[in-house]
Amino acid sequence: MERDGANRSLWQVSETYTPVNICDGNQLYDVIIVGGGITGLTTALLLQSAGKKCLLLEAHTLGFGTTGGTTAHLNTFFDTPYSKVIKNFDKQSAQLLANAAAEAMALIKTNIDEYNIDCNYTESEGYLFSINESQSKELEDIISSAQSVGVKAAFTNNSPFPIPYLKLAAFSDQAHFNPIKYIYSIAKAFEASGGVILQHHMVTEIEDENEQLNVKSNGELFKAVKVIYATHIPPGVNLLHFRCAPYRSYAVAVKLKSDYPLAMGYDMNDPYHYYRTQEVNGELYLIAGGEDHKTGHEENTDQCFRRLESHVRTYFDVETIAYKWSSQYYEPADGLPYIGNLPGSNRNIYVATGFGGNGMIYGTLSAILFSDILIKGKSIYEDLFDPERLKPIAGFTNFVKEAADVVGNFIKGKFNPEKIKGLADIASGEAKIIKAEGHILAMYKDEAHKLHVLNAACTHIKCTVGWNNSEKTWDCPCHGARYSPEGTVLNGPAQLNLEIIDWEEATLKSSLS
Repeated sequence: MERDGANRSLWQVSETYTPVNICDGNQLYDVIIVGGGITGLTTALLLQSAGKKCLLLEAHTLGFGTTGGTTAHLNTFFDTPYSKVIKNFDKQSAQLLANAAAEAMALIKTNIDEYNIDCNYTESEGYLFSINESQSKELEDIISSAQSVGVKAAFTNNSPFPIPYLKLAAFSDQAHFNPIKYIYSIAKAFEASGGVILQHHMVTEIEDENEQLNVKSNGELFKAVKVIYATHIPPGVNLLHFRCAPYRSYAVAVKLKSDYPLAMGYDMNDPYHYYRTQEVNGELYLIAGGEDHKTGHEENTDQCFRRLESHVRTYFDVETIAYKWSSQYYEPADGLPYIGNLPGSNRNIYVATGFGGNGMIYGTLSAILFSDILIKGKSIYEDLFDPERLKPIAGFTNFVKEAADVVGNFIKGKFNPEKIKGLADIASGEAKIIKAEGHILAMYKDEAHKLHVLNAACTHIKCTVGWNNSEKTWDCPCHGARYSPEGTVLNGPAQLNLEIIDWEEATLKSSLS
């Protein structure tokens, strides 16, 4: 299967999904879902099963984005712990969040049972450990707050991981699975219910016409009453782009010489590390992740993998590194995702974004919330995750910081470019940003020695892209848009490809499609 980078994830042993149902271009769909990851597919299945006529449009292939790069932890505790939710919001909000996590976990298990999904779903405990007094105090608050909202958690002295700790706590009723096997089965169930999937259909525009939404993609027009953006971050320019910061996280799947830990583990460092075991095609792998950083803010992403590998080899008896990959997530300003009506848009357009590192649960929760709103007219969770919210105390500092990052990258792109260098400086497989002919250029020479020269301005809001030397992509440091070496959009919020530069004539040629 395809993914949004050069590195292969553990899940890419699967083939690309092939839809079977034919799209009726004259059909007025009740709902068009944009995005073929766990959020979009779970939403599509729930709505289609409830009697809605649904069409799912995916810009690439199912699982191409973050779902194909997740480490697929299924947790009832989150990167933003209940202690912080209580502080930033209130106790009732923390209780709602705990209830929502339990409901999302239950839906995943129900889907696995109902549709006989073979995705190596495994229930296990999740261990959170501290290594110093400050972390231990924070861990005590995390466990106390989790217990106060009914999440099963307790301190223990029995660790399944060969990692030193000061204090250790275990969360019960956690799980993990193979995310691609899961979503492919969800896709089959959706099609079996009459739903339609179109891959390689990037949505470029939505027009509001007489209480009908006209969705444009690949020169085609699709009609719907409602549209849901399940694209990880909405396209275009929206207030949510200033409330969500893009991050990349790194993962390795390794073969061990000795026993594999049959649990999930998390340290409390910043950035933190996480671990679990997964069986794929009869083979066991230890999955370890971490070394997170803001997208486009790391000059040498290969070094992130080296640091992660060194960390894993320090504590585990590694035989070989079988897979390595990175993936993207969006961190919300106040710690909770934004799920509901897209700010500033038609009230019939919805969005789900800002999942942090908990996309499998929040993606499933989004489907529950959308299903409740569109079928029942109301969800008990919609106020908590309302995209229109902006809590000054909880979110304002982060909001200003992310806005400052955007301004900083505008200035860097326009006034501090790398000095002009000759083309001979670029070896095959290398890339760089240079200034020439009045333009800031993104230059890459492929393995066939062909030079690809692009306008380095991201087509979202014109920040200057940077080179990701591990994934072989151009990444935008402002809002996380990513492009192939040739300038093709891989991840939103950008919808247009980077402009191609004719280096010989220094003439812009548009490849915006």
